[in-house]
Amino acid sequence: MTYADRWLLPDGVEDILPEKAARIESLRRRLVDLYRRWGYELVIPPLIEYTESLLIGLGRDIDLMTFKVTDQLSGRSMGIRADITPQTARIDAHSLKRTGPSRLCYAGHVLHAKPKSPLATRLPIQAGVELYGEAGLSADIEVISLLLASLQECGLQQLNMDLGHVGIFRALASAANLDATQEQDLFDLLQGKAVTDIDSWVSDNIGNPELAAMLRALPELAGGREVLARARKQLAAAPEAVATAIDALEAVSAAVIERYPQANLYFDLSELRGYNYHTGIVFAAFAPGYGEAVANGGRYDHVGEVFGNARPATGFNVDITAIDGLLKNRVDSQGAIFAPASDDNAQWQAISALRAKGEVVVCGFEGQGVADINVDCDRQLVLAAGEYRVKSL
Repeated sequence: MTYADRWLLPDGVEDILPEKAARIESLRRRLVDLYRRWGYELVIPPLIEYTESLLIGLGRDIDLMTFKVTDQLSGRSMGIRADITPQTARIDAHSLKRTGPSRLCYAGHVLHAKPKSPLATRLPIQAGVELYGEAGLSADIEVISLLLASLQECGLQQLNMDLGHVGIFRALASAANLDATQEQDLFDLLQGKAVTDIDSWVSDNIGNPELAAMLRALPELAGGREVLARARKQLAAAPEAVATAIDALEAVSAAVIERYPQANLYFDLSELRGYNYHTGIVFAAFAPGYGEAVANGGRYDHVGEVFGNARPATGFNVDITAIDGLLKNRVDSQGAIFAPASDDNAQWQAISALRAKGEVVVCGFEGQGVADINVDCDRQLVLAAGEYRVKSL
């Protein structure tokens, strides 16, 4: 490694410099405060833990995204979290052991072994909430409402959300008696919206004409709320679980639109984000100018089973780093006060009193003036008539 190379960071890893750090921290604080006002308690899970608890129950996708290391104390495999959701599930099931609803929130870094897109950071900062112990649609409505409130709090003007339900595909796959390989193959085709390939695959693998027609219809069932009415007709012969899932989407979307009439809801019945561990409604939020979702969430009722406490669960996470990159909202500065170098204890007492009131006071060193300070100071502490006072510059 050359001298110059010592300053290089790995691909997808970056320093967050003061201006951007101030914006991200402002977003983080506002979101955590918002969640507190909704009754969500803050938890701070560890950045790293054993892979047995970090990855179990979340499927292959999270496994591939997780950076793994060997613990030099125990020799066991450890993972640096790529998602905070399984950690909160462990906390709820093993540490808190509550019987009623439990509302938890978090904010922190995650590490992705590979970036989600070519220009994405591998170290995004996420904030999110998880609601445990409530199986009813009221929990889904609360969580989706809170996600929309989060986007508003961040300053996003357009509230765009995709909604789906993994139970629809799961019920159709079960009715078709697909084995694990077939289910995965069809899943991959649906995620790619490869209509021609889906049609060919269904022709080769599904003998039941009704099931074949319904599976072919899935990628076409995407759009506004009218999609739900079309789905009822085109999937009328499906197992009862499909009608139940459509009912759930109808009820949740009606409640959300009543609360947030400005929200743009888009329904995609072949949307299977997080299919390996989600069990019900799934959703994602998008913003103009950004190709990936800025927030993801859904219901995942079975993850707690691996920790000995199977509880209903739903939640979401917001990518604070992505939202900051989109908005770059300027953080309002309260200004700062410059205090010239001095060994006068009375000046120190005055500085301490100002800081106790929340003022920013920057002390100069010997020979420095306000022009030598890298902080924007709009006032100065001066001694006048034997008393330290703040004077505008």
